[in-house]
Amino acid sequence: MAKAVMANDHGAVELAAKLRKHLEDRGIEVVYLGTDKEESVDYPDKAEEAVKEFRKGGYDFGVLLCGTGIGISIAANKMDGIRCALPQTAYSAEMTRRHNNPQFIAFGGRVDYAENPEKILDAFIDAEFEGGRHQRRIDKMMALAGK
Repeated sequence: MAKAVMANDHGAVELAAKLRKHLEDRGIEVVYLGTDKEESVDYPDKAEEAVKEFRKGGYDFGVLLCGTGIGISIAANKMDGIRCALPQTAYSAEMTRRHNNPQFIAFGGRVDYAENPEKILDAFIDAEFEGGRHQRRIDKMMALAGK
């Protein structure tokens, strides 16, 4: 059984619940670290909590959500060794997984997606990293940290 960690702030309560149910319906175990309340929660704290949990091991991927997905993805990407993608379409979700092999995907709870967010998430989950020249590029990308 696949396993995912999920965290969100107050800006994505509804979408987080929807995506969590979708993952569970697919048979994916979800460790949920988000909030289900509208009271303000700081997205950098949620990103850090999810990344720390992910690093414990046993997870296939993580899902992060805030109002736009931007802030929480930036926060996650600040943490050593983490790549968090913010795709807006199923195609970009598939290609980031194939080429960039991110551990996390981010969504915005206040974003009007042209495609169903579940479809975007499925494309991310179902794609496989291609390795090869893409690994070389990931290594170069990760070497940029601290420059």
